[in-house]
Amino acid sequence: VQLQASGGGSVQAGDSLRLSCVASGRTFSDFSTGWFRQAPGKEREMVAAISRNGVTTWYTDSVKGRFTISRDNAANTVYLQMNFLKPEDTAVYYCNADNVFTGSYWGKGTLVTVSS
Repeated sequence: VQLQASGGGSVQAGDSLRLSCVASGRTFSDFSTGWFRQAPGKEREMVAAISRNGVTTWYTDSVKGRFTISRDNAANTVYLQMNFLKPEDTAVYYCNADNVFTGSYWGKGTLVTVSS
């Protein structure tokens, strides 16, 4: 599956952004999906994940209450709504699609910069 992420940008603390990741090449609903981020000098970390049918979600503690992951299987798209952004949210954000049988796939990242 090919993944194309978009929606990053430079914002002020407290602002919002919505990231989108469009998938192609395979049946999107066969994949659980997630958003990861990597800040300069740090390891890549999982930010949020969503099950194949969109019912189950997971968030890392630092974004709970601020970020919302969702997906539209008809549009082959997963979203990350990011509200009340903080400077520490600055990172390159990557979308991931995972299927236990076919493997794990990554899109190119989209840069989010939050200034104070």
